[in-house]
Amino acid sequence: MTRAAKLVLTRGVIPAPTSTLAAPAAQPPPQRIALGIALRVAAMACMACLSALVKWTGGRGVPVFEIILFRNLFAFVPLLLYVWRTTGFGVLRTARPAGHLLRAVVGLSGMVCGFSAVQYLPLTEATALQFASPLFMTALSALLLAEPVGRHRWGAVIVGFVGVLIMARPVPGHMNLPGVTLGILSALGAAGAMVAIRQITDTEKGPTIVFYFTLGGAVLGVVGSAFHWVTPDPVTLAALIVAGLIGGVGQLFLTEALRNAPIGVIAPFDYTQLVWATIFGLVIWGEVPHPLTLAGAVVVAGSGVYILHRELRRFRAAAR
Repeated sequence: MTRAAKLVLTRGVIPAPTSTLAAPAAQPPPQRIALGIALRVAAMACMACLSALVKWTGGRGVPVFEIILFRNLFAFVPLLLYVWRTTGFGVLRTARPAGHLLRAVVGLSGMVCGFSAVQYLPLTEATALQFASPLFMTALSALLLAEPVGRHRWGAVIVGFVGVLIMARPVPGHMNLPGVTLGILSALGAAGAMVAIRQITDTEKGPTIVFYFTLGGAVLGVVGSAFHWVTPDPVTLAALIVAGLIGGVGQLFLTEALRNAPIGVIAPFDYTQLVWATIFGLVIWGEVPHPLTLAGAVVVAGSGVYILHRELRRFRAAAR
């Protein structure tokens, strides 16, 4: 599997096991590509549902760190079942504890900001700001890893950040400063986590990275909740458990999508998450997306797809 494929696979925290996801030599049959697309769309629906549950439980008074605890604790259920049925538990051995710690610190910082952002912003807007993550990843790869980034990708990054400004609406009285700031920091944290993953994928398998990130999230949730715990009522408790399970299932859908179709085919379907977020926001909270939010999201999504195109083109050229 190419490095680009591994990195996109880690979206939403869970990379797929590299031992079972080696890129096939021939193009998969059409029915498998269709299945891969369907799984990717289903994964985005799960991620949007997770965001909606985070927003809903937060509105019921559950602190962010408590939500993070449930999110990671119950994600272990589908994750460990998947490891048991595919790679086996021996894959959890690691030789890079420091690398996992760095990835967890950066990624969990982004998760805290993202879970907080949905409490301040409409669900559609909070989701759209996450699309800035590939832009930050490109910039960080150039600045921290000294990777060559040509003028085409830098141009796409600049255009993408213009899209972020459109969504943020930096006009006095129209900008939700706490929410936008947290949303952007969340995208930055996700991008930093991807850069950190790049440093350990040469020796670490996907399930290994995911397991220790989830473990770190559970530990963070326990520590944070020790300072502020709110006992949830039965309905809210059920929602928190479902959030963890559906987050883990969504990550497995991301994994299975890559087993059935090339990354270049299915990655653009990540932006269907905005459609699901819009539906959930409208049905649950009566949120009607602001036209500038949708316009900015289109600009950012277009930039992200173009960056992906250039990345895959560069890796194919290097392979040849």
